[in-house]
This record gives sequence, C-alpha cells and structure tokens, in this order.
Amino acid sequence: MKYAKSGDVNVAWVELGEGPIDLVYIPGFVSHVDVFLRQPLIGNHMRRLAAFSRVILFDKRGVGMSDPWSQPPTLDERMDDIRAVMDAAGSERAAIFAVSEGGPMALSFAATYPERVSALALYATGARFTQTDDYPHGYPREFVAPFLDLLEETWGESGAVSVEMIAPSLKDDVAFREEWGRARKIAASPRMAADTLRMNADIDVRHVLPAVQAPALVMHRTGDQFVPVENGRYLGEHLPGARYVEFDGADHLPFVNDDEIVGLVEEFLTGSRTEVVPDRALATVLFTDIVGSTERAAAEGDAAWRALLDRHDTTTRAEVERFGGRAIKSTGDGFLATFDRPGRAIEAARSVVAAVGQGGLQIRAGLHTGEIELRGDDVGGIAVHIGARVGALAGPGEVLVSSTVRDLVVGSPFTFDDRGTYQLKGVPGEWRLLAVN
Repeated sequence: MKYAKSGDVNVAWVELGEGPIDLVYIPGFVSHVDVFLRQPLIGNHMRRLAAFSRVILFDKRGVGMSDPWSQPPTLDERMDDIRAVMDAAGSERAAIFAVSEGGPMALSFAATYPERVSALALYATGARFTQTDDYPHGYPREFVAPFLDLLEETWGESGAVSVEMIAPSLKDDVAFREEWGRARKIAASPRMAADTLRMNADIDVRHVLPAVQAPALVMHRTGDQFVPVENGRYLGEHLPGARYVEFDGADHLPFVNDDEIVGLVEEFLTGSRTEVVPDRALATVLFTDIVGSTERAAAEGDAAWRALLDRHDTTTRAEVERFGGRAIKSTGDGFLATFDRPGRAIEAARSVVAAVGQGGLQIRAGLHTGEIELRGDDVGGIAVHIGARVGALAGPGEVLVSSTVRDLVVGSPFTFDDRGTYQLKGVPGEWRLLAVN
C-alpha cells in the first residue's frame, strides 16, 4: 500500500497485476484497500481484473486508509485524487472502472482530462442520485435525510444499507454478512459514511456527459435497490456512443456474481474475454451450529462466552483435521468444513458433537455431498448452500445428512433414521433427510 499526495490530503492506493492496460478502480462510497482485498469475493474480483490489466485501486479521501476530511470536499477536489494517484503510479493514460458513487468522479475526470482516459467502465452508477423536476430517476429528496439518519444510527449493524439491499443473493450467507459488516465498520465511521452519501445527494454531472470523449461501457442490474436501474439507463442514453448492458438480478456490489461483469470489462478493454472455469471439486460439506447460542451468550457474559467459543473452535478444528477434513472457517457460532470422503465426514461430525458436548456446549450438524467451487481459502456453490440448510434443520446433538450422503456410504456400518422430505429454502426440489444413528 502506498500514498499519493492530493493537495494536503494523503490518498491510499495499491496496484495489482502487470497487464498491458492501466485500470484505475474507483470503488463505491466506502472502501479500505487493505481490509477489502482480504475478503474472498473482493480479492477474487480484483485478481480477475488484474489478470489482464494493472489495477490501480484507491480509497477516496475520508474513507479507508486515506486522510479524513474536516468538511465535505468538492467534486473537483475528489476528482483531483484520481490525477494524484495516477501520477504516483506513473500512469499517463488509463481506463477507469467506476462503481456506484465513484461514477460522477470518473465522468468529471474523463471530461476534464480526455487525454488521460482511454475508456470508461461504469457499474451501478448515475449522473445524479436524487430526483429533480427534470430528473425523476433518483431518490425523492424527502427520503434522503431520514435514510441518512438511519444509516448513521445503524452503521454497526444491519440497518439502512443492509446486505438485503446491496447483495440480496447473499442475504442468507452468514459468513459474508459478518465479513462485510466488519469491513464496512473499519472502512468508515458512522458519521463519515453518512456525510459521504449526504454529499453525493447534491452531485449532478449531467452537464458534463456531452463532453466525455472516451468510449464508455455502462452496466446495471435491473433490480438494484441502492442505485435504481433508471440511473444507468439514463447514462446509456446520454453518454455519447455508450454501450449499455443490463443484467438480471438485484446485487449492487460489483464483486457479487461478477462473472459477466468482469468478462464484459475485459472484452470492452481488450477485445476478447478469458473464459472463466471455476475450480470445482466433489466434496462433503459439514456445517455445525451451537444450539441456543444467543441465549447462552447472554447467560454467560461476553468474556465467558468468548472463552467457550474459542474452545469450541479449537476442538472442532482438531476433530475435523483428525478425520482428514479441511476446516474452512468459523461462522460465528458454528463451523464450515469439507471432506473428500463422506464416511470420514460422518465420523468427524459425530466426533465433533461428542467432543464439543464434553466442553459444555450442544451443537447440531448437517452434511451434504456435491460439487463445490474452490475460491482460494473459501468454498461456494449450491452444495454449500444445501449443507447449510440441512444443518439448520438438525436437532440438538443430531447429525443430519442428505440422501446423497446416505447413498454414498451404502455398505458402511452407519445406520440412519428417515426424517422425511423437506423443501430447502432457496434450493429447488424436495430433499430427503436422514439422521445418523
């Protein structure tokens, strides 16, 4: 991580990749160039962009590792941060990928310094964000103040800008919710987050659109709740020669389900796209969950509960590894692990339930076997979601498995009790579940 000087402000930036194209990445209203890159989805998103470019990513003034501001900066000052970072990176001319509220900065910079911008890729953004008599596409003005008050009050929890709003496809992913919540709080204070959006409410760059000379790709998702799709459609119609692409879905964050986004940007900037073949493997997924964790935490108190969780994590990891599994991550009050053999997964699950029980906690466990996506140190895919749903239906002290797991261990000494068929939330079809005796 490095710093560029923009007037009296230090702007934090990093570079990734060594591709032939310089790509300046302007994130949404909060970011943290160190913490965000450690998140699996964001890190993978950036690595894919860095496969065909030199990505130059920075924190705008006021957020992340850049200097805070004592009063809201002008658009000119924020736009100059782009110039400062490009100068520090030795980039004379670059493409710009701008997300959400980074869009007006990018558009103004492209109109002011056409010689320095080779192309614009704009995602989930607009020329302004609040409604006027001649611009009905943004938020109603009377909505802005109470929304920002709520955002400031609930910044440390799931409030105004919740996962349900910005990444609804991941609303049931406990690990993502926790990772995103922590990263967001590190990236900006409640007041700075609210003031940043309050400042954006008054930005209007419609007048600069005719002056933008760089070729532009405008992308938006139809169901975006944070920046409604009409904003993207307006840009597509009013940016000279822009290509407008609209995706199904409602995720506002660009790194969520980003295959088509990254592919389009690569094709737009290089003329071709690399086919992404996710690393996949057949595995048995184990989810565990502490029974009554909320009530137990309240009864124990913070220090005692933290000590119990630490012992739970240590015990779970040890048992998973003893049976040849891979401990992926803690989910707060449970664990996710994978195994290459379903029989070992069952043995590990039973052992974890017993060992953790001796430590004073009662857990439930769920198992499913299917093809998973390997995402660095993390895993994903429908098999992971099914495993989580199975685990959530298990009773205290119970190891519940899908019929897929049962079918794969036919002939083993394991016996099962039929628990019937279930509709698993978000998963098509009916699923037969069984409890391990």
